[in-house]
Amino acid sequence: MKLVVGLGNPGEEYVNTRHNTGRIVVGLIEEKIDKVKIKFITPDTFMNNSGLAVAKALAGKKALKDLIVIYDDVDLPLGKMKISFNRSSGGHNGLNSIIKALKSEEFLRIRIGISPATPKGVVRKPKGEKAMLNFLLGEYKKPELETIKKLSKKVAEAVEMIFTEGKDKAMSLYN
Repeated sequence: MKLVVGLGNPGEEYVNTRHNTGRIVVGLIEEKIDKVKIKFITPDTFMNNSGLAVAKALAGKKALKDLIVIYDDVDLPLGKMKISFNRSSGGHNGLNSIIKALKSEEFLRIRIGISPATPKGVVRKPKGEKAMLNFLLGEYKKPELETIKKLSKKVAEAVEMIFTEGKDKAMSLYN
């Protein structure tokens, strides 16, 4: 079984926050993709404990090749995505939890950009721990959510391509 995980926090107060981008995108793409072959989950654990839920849903080490984790990335501009494989957590606590629980970095990730950027594409992320936390837990504005909705079409195509034609082709086309 193919598994697509959307990271975020449970609870009404987090629904449209930037840190819930993984959950938001999975909710959007789940409607667009054939669910017979793919299981979609949004863990009911908080972001920092995502690994427990993912390890429970995964059928052993061999299933890592069929795992995609979708999550927010402050290092990418809003509306951009990047597919990566076998990389570190990059400081993302939810991803760090998954890596620890699975004892492996050998799975695919689709990082979704959430940060504002200059017209030339230079990311302007908040400086300082408190400002970063406020930004991550802040709600998207309506135009930002529209950008995420538009991007979800591209994410759905990438997920389908990963599972049908392989990660290398998807990475070359969508990165």
